[in-house]
Amino acid sequence: PQDLAGLNLLITAGPTHEDIDPVRYLTNRSTGKMGYALAAAAAERGARVVLVSGPTALPAPVGVEMVTVRSALEMREAVASRFDGTDVIIKAAAVSDFRPRSAHPHKLKKTAAPAALELTANPDILLEAGRRKGESPCPLLVGFAAESQGHDAEGSRKLTAKNLDLIVVNDILGSATGFAADTNQVTILDRDGGRTELPLLSKEDTAHRVLDAVRRRLP
Repeated sequence: PQDLAGLNLLITAGPTHEDIDPVRYLTNRSTGKMGYALAAAAAERGARVVLVSGPTALPAPVGVEMVTVRSALEMREAVASRFDGTDVIIKAAAVSDFRPRSAHPHKLKKTAAPAALELTANPDILLEAGRRKGESPCPLLVGFAAESQGHDAEGSRKLTAKNLDLIVVNDILGSATGFAADTNQVTILDRDGGRTELPLLSKEDTAHRVLDAVRRRLP
């Protein structure tokens, strides 16, 4: 069904790379598969989709506008500049929580490497979007919480703290639900206290179930 026709969706996906020097960087194990599946599914259902992607090895989904970024700061700018006029923001990216306080302009040699790497916190892109949203119904905000313990409690905390409409919680320790897997098993929490636990599904089917939950909350 073309039940998302006429809607503008912005989806983030993948990791970010936070440079230490021209050779090395901080990152995480995200592959972008879930975010890309969401973008493809939304486009299939008629939405106009902008996919803001960190570095991945995945091909661009058909019919999706790609915006490629590298760092958390670049992803923040890409999301903030497209906030107005967007009906739904789904943040499936695994943004690095920290970045080096400064990146060295040249490759660090082993003999000259510092004993410690000084870090600074990256901005919380979804938290900023929630604050910017205020009490307005648009855009509808959807977050992802990749957790290893206390899944529902942590998901509920983030849902409230970031002023989200929905949050999708998954277990990163499961062999069929962790990073790089082709399947996922998630629980969807909503701001009204609703809880929907999905079975183990392909990431494509999971994406459609998440979009079903999004569609139900739209006018």
